[in-house]
Amino acid sequence: MNALDTNVLVRFLTGDDPVQAQKVFNVFTSAEKENTRLYIPVAVILETIWVLESAYEIPRDKIIEAISDILLLPILEFEQHSAIQKLAVTARKVNTDLADLLIGIVSIECGCDKVLTFDKKASISEYFELIK
Repeated sequence: MNALDTNVLVRFLTGDDPVQAQKVFNVFTSAEKENTRLYIPVAVILETIWVLESAYEIPRDKIIEAISDILLLPILEFEQHSAIQKLAVTARKVNTDLADLLIGIVSIECGCDKVLTFDKKASISEYFELIK
């Protein structure tokens, strides 16, 4: 199994570079034909969120929709799949920063009680606790 880097996932989601987007499409088509899967580390999801928000200025709801959509692709296998699914659902209900939300969800799913932080905005989330 091969893993995908952030830039590959971003090309797939944005299509901003038609040549590279076509190459990604070819990789996906090949994986489908060969009945193989492509691995997406949770760090790639985290980076993708950051890139889509900061570099592409894609609205939060569109990013959540994109994450929900890629979770449905049978050729993709996700590290922390259940955490990413929970992100897609929870993000529609709360206003926590998407990257912070993913960090919190993954941490809780790994058995942590809270994520300790100095980030006052993040500390509003149930997943975080402000260090005072």
